[in-house]
Amino acid sequence: DWDEKEGIGFIVPKVRLEHEPTVSVITVESNDALLEVSAMRNLALNPKDVPVIREYFMRDSVRSERSAVGLSDPTDIELEYISQARSDHCNHNTFGGVFYYTDMSTGEKMTINNLFATCIKDPTLALKEAKPWVVSVLWDNAGVAGFDEEHCYVITGETHNSPSNMEAYGGAMTGIVGVYRDPMGTGKGARLVMGGYGFCTGRRDYAGNLKPRLHPRRLLDGVIEGVKDGGNKSGIPTTFGQVFFDDSYMGKCLVFVTAIGIMPRLVNGEPAHEKTTRPGDLIVMCGGRVGKDGIHGVTASSEVYSEHTPAGHVQIGDPYTQKKMHDFLLCARDEGLIQFITDNGGGGLSSSVGESAFHAGGCEVWLDKVPLKYEGLNQWEIWVSESQERMTVAVAPENIDRFMELSAMHAVESTVIGKYTDSGKLHILYRGKTCAYIDLEFMESDFPQWEFEAQWIPPGRRGLVEPVLGGSPDFNVLLCDLLERPNICSREWIARQYDHEVQGGSVVKPLVGVSRDMPSDASVTRPVLSSQRGIAFAQAIIPSYSRIDTYHMTTCVIDEAVRRLVAVGAPPDMIGGVDNFCWPNIQYDPKTNPDGKYKAAQLVRSCLALRDACNAYGIPLLSGKDSMYVDGHLAGRYGETRKVSGLPTLQFSTTSVIDNVFESVTMDAKFEGDLVYLVGKTGDELGGSEYYELLGFVGLNVPQVRFDEFLSCYRALHRAIRQGLVASAHGVYRGGLGVHLAMVAMGGELGMDIDLSVSVQDSDLSDEALLFSESAGRLIVTVAPENSDAFESVCGDIPFARIGAVTGKGGNLVIAGNSGRPLVDIGVDTLKRTWKKPFGDLV
Repeated sequence: DWDEKEGIGFIVPKVRLEHEPTVSVITVESNDALLEVSAMRNLALNPKDVPVIREYFMRDSVRSERSAVGLSDPTDIELEYISQARSDHCNHNTFGGVFYYTDMSTGEKMTINNLFATCIKDPTLALKEAKPWVVSVLWDNAGVAGFDEEHCYVITGETHNSPSNMEAYGGAMTGIVGVYRDPMGTGKGARLVMGGYGFCTGRRDYAGNLKPRLHPRRLLDGVIEGVKDGGNKSGIPTTFGQVFFDDSYMGKCLVFVTAIGIMPRLVNGEPAHEKTTRPGDLIVMCGGRVGKDGIHGVTASSEVYSEHTPAGHVQIGDPYTQKKMHDFLLCARDEGLIQFITDNGGGGLSSSVGESAFHAGGCEVWLDKVPLKYEGLNQWEIWVSESQERMTVAVAPENIDRFMELSAMHAVESTVIGKYTDSGKLHILYRGKTCAYIDLEFMESDFPQWEFEAQWIPPGRRGLVEPVLGGSPDFNVLLCDLLERPNICSREWIARQYDHEVQGGSVVKPLVGVSRDMPSDASVTRPVLSSQRGIAFAQAIIPSYSRIDTYHMTTCVIDEAVRRLVAVGAPPDMIGGVDNFCWPNIQYDPKTNPDGKYKAAQLVRSCLALRDACNAYGIPLLSGKDSMYVDGHLAGRYGETRKVSGLPTLQFSTTSVIDNVFESVTMDAKFEGDLVYLVGKTGDELGGSEYYELLGFVGLNVPQVRFDEFLSCYRALHRAIRQGLVASAHGVYRGGLGVHLAMVAMGGELGMDIDLSVSVQDSDLSDEALLFSESAGRLIVTVAPENSDAFESVCGDIPFARIGAVTGKGGNLVIAGNSGRPLVDIGVDTLKRTWKKPFGDLV
């Protein structure tokens, strides 16, 4: 029964920490002592950083200043702050390092000083000068590009690998809501309009001897659910995603998350993408409260996953709180109340306040003012906790009352926790007593660059060869078996869980075709509903090519991401990119990481390829992220542990603005009688292919990108789409031409009669290569007969051929090879049932 004082009698659990918050002073008498502290506290300090840190705290001038505020030796909160700021996750020490590269085949040597500057920053800044639509890159939480005369779009991509590997649902949810905060914290704030995802895990049906913390099936289900709840409950459409299965990801899974927002070009007459902090501005924390969840998130992500990885680094997400905060901050932005805004992501207040203080020249933080989920947190825990749904905002004192009034109207908790100064110091107090006092310039002092030996061993010297195959395969059976492969079969059961219609801007949706069950090449979204303009968005990932050469893996990934946009009608000359690197540990150790030098060379080659591809295609990198240490130690059948390293992986995301979304096209064949064209050339490039993997081979002839030729093809196809000559367009991706002709037919639920002997191809190409080569740069296009002459005229001198026609509903897919005889002759309905079979019961 109801009782006025006790309610219905249920006891609501509360967290009670019977602990008085304490600041510990840590005496570091030697470098070894500091390394022991690092190991004990999970600080992940690099041994080369340790002498620099000790030297700073031993300086007479520093000790004198510290003595004046009641400090001597470093405190725990100071060491935690330094470890967060210097972590590989936050400071990108690997990409900023020096690489001594040697080609072990030719003896060629080169030294690359700072991969980030050489391959990402310098090319992007040069492209920014040539492309006026690029607004802001490489310094804020996300990149900013022009959308129309009144708006810019904002994009970024992140990973949340370690937390998701530990606790799949929570790690993935906080990954997606975390990346959503990046556009919110870009410039003076952006409105979120869409999100995307990418998952790399072990096979869902894995039945081998290794024992990961979470079986791939349970892990995949958890990350799917986490991103679903984080996106759907935030009211943000999830318009594109991809999944890649490989057992190398059982050591540590990959969870990629992407967010796009829209912002006005001007707010109160000032550029919305500009922001700064000023001495005297108040530091305001908005949104959620601080707890013990998410502590050491960035340092845990800067190490190999093991049994020592702290479970507490997984955050707890609450998308409803974040949604309220999102709406409140947009109102505050539009009233001109925000001077500076950034999110409390990796490192928590340590990063958001520590980094924003550089603009003003200092800060003073009153740590006891920070709202807590429960009492009992130590000061360092408050400072570095990555508890979610929090933003740090700089507000001028004269605007604080109105800011707080708006906050209360939206039921969002906002608290003044300090002020920006020009002292040059990071000054943290708790109940009036100093617990941290560090020169800001120290974090930009001469910490040594990390150094890596990189030794490239070409695939031929590693024993990779093309397999010797003969006989006359049954291509009907082969095609069906490929369609059932986990990296090709239908993933409709995943896409169906994500709301892509919320906000009403979805144009080209994640699933297209007659039955709305085929994956789209890319998505197209209208972020401003009063405009016909749209944002085309796509992602690509092909880790299997890394087994041969990461240079060609990278160029093929970028080319696929570009081709996906072109296939829906996006202009190829206005593409922005986001690079997300996930790499195994490259720090060589003869016992714990004996192949570190080779992995370092793989990273060098990938970065050089990124530079070459982006320069050739004119793609500025609007944003990006690197996540190293994709490794784990798994128990084996006999009680032994084995190190498992993930494939070197790049997810590349692309965006482009479509002037008129009604000109967009989809991948499905539209009408009986339409003509089928193949744009591009097929080569003997089965290395790393799905076909070879089916047969148990790797191969040697990995696909290669011919930038100038491919870009000419993409420009021609774009002109044809703009002129209304194209009924459908679809790129040829994983599985090759046979698989993707089947996709086009299945999308329209129409038959196709194809003759590949007339296609542009290398000489003496085998039937297997003709059907299953994964040569880049190719698209399947259907055209109405009355438009064929005009289409061929637009194509001009590019490599293309008319290869067949669309036949009737419920017909067969018939594909003839170079001999003229049919290689494939099978019902489209049979193909579709086969393609849907592996995960069909999950829809």
